[in-house]
Amino acid sequence: MIVLNGASQLETVDFMTARIDDFGTPRAYNHYAVGWAHAMDTPYQWTKQIASHWGGTRNGTIVHWPNGFEAKGEIRFQFHHVIDVAATVLDVAGLPEPSFVHGIQQMPLHGVSMRPTFRDAAAPERHETQYFEIFCNRGIYHKGWTAVTRHSVPWTLAAAPLLTDDVWELYAPGDWTQAHDLAAEQPERLAKLQQLFLIEAAKYNVLPLDDRRAERMNPELAGRPQLVRGNRQLLFGGMGRLSENSIVVMKNKSHAITAEIDVPDGGARGVIVAQGGAFGGWTIYVKDGKPAYCYNLFGLQRFKVHGDAAMPPGEHQVRMEFAYDGGGLGKGGMASLYLDGDKVGEGRVDATVPMAFSADETLDIGSDSGTPVTDDLGSAEVTFNGRVHWVEIDLGEDADDADHLISPDELLRVAMARQ
Repeated sequence: MIVLNGASQLETVDFMTARIDDFGTPRAYNHYAVGWAHAMDTPYQWTKQIASHWGGTRNGTIVHWPNGFEAKGEIRFQFHHVIDVAATVLDVAGLPEPSFVHGIQQMPLHGVSMRPTFRDAAAPERHETQYFEIFCNRGIYHKGWTAVTRHSVPWTLAAAPLLTDDVWELYAPGDWTQAHDLAAEQPERLAKLQQLFLIEAAKYNVLPLDDRRAERMNPELAGRPQLVRGNRQLLFGGMGRLSENSIVVMKNKSHAITAEIDVPDGGARGVIVAQGGAFGGWTIYVKDGKPAYCYNLFGLQRFKVHGDAAMPPGEHQVRMEFAYDGGGLGKGGMASLYLDGDKVGEGRVDATVPMAFSADETLDIGSDSGTPVTDDLGSAEVTFNGRVHWVEIDLGEDADDADHLISPDELLRVAMARQ
């Protein structure tokens, strides 16, 4: 996640070699080395995220349907795309394409069925045109020909060149590994395919092209649509596996997180709420009966604040207030921990994650379902042994208000605003 947050300069040779024994274990979250990425995509050019070339997109497909066709061990060469899978399933199942789902009108499927090729190896190709684009690495397939241009690579987050400076390549239908560039020999054909890419890109909302990488990990900074809007979000006990983009963005700003919990007889333990995992995230939890907060910076440092006394059985509000230093992205701040309105702990967080905690970790209430954010709890202690009624995330100006409790009336107002 260090690289995906635009901090690749941290991963020096010395940094990597000092941790080489962790690679391939649960203690690491490393990508494949660039050389291995190329090797695994042989014989095609380039790799994942470079959608212009087949090395970034092309995969084999196995179709198995014992009662649908007699062919076995045969190969088909017609071009198809992943968008054709849904159309194929509906076709073979004899189901119409849904035009409405739960009262919401659906966009027509863009794919075509692969079914004609199942019984006829020589069936005409139906998917004649397909655009490709990721981070402005773009290409177009049309009746066997491909025109492609690589704009950037995922392992270098430096500023990419101007789109107008990108060099396009042209490959013929028989050149399935894209080995012989014909751009200089057939400039007119290349120009037509470049124009076709723009037509398809406009048709399917690919434009405007956006070549930012690290910034797009944080939709707020990228100016892209967000699933959750506003300065507050209310979550309830039992919720889990909530993706990072379905939670209000707390990065690079002050915020407060409040949880109402029931502590059982004998004392509480476990995670109240956690977002992210072992390589970046935050959590409010209970250790030895005491409330605690942990901020995990890329798995390199864990900043912790522990309460000073155990919570007695009954209903309580645990609140963490984070006062962001400001002055840019990824800065630090002060974390203050409150129990029922009284401050019970305070600690410094020297730096924070600016863009994204993880590509696959989530937010959980009452547990931490992925890798653990904090190393304070054993595997048997992760699930909260009491009850979490609700958790509220507050980004508003009143996050540092002197009243550190949320009243029932205020909670009701927030809940009704979500209806």
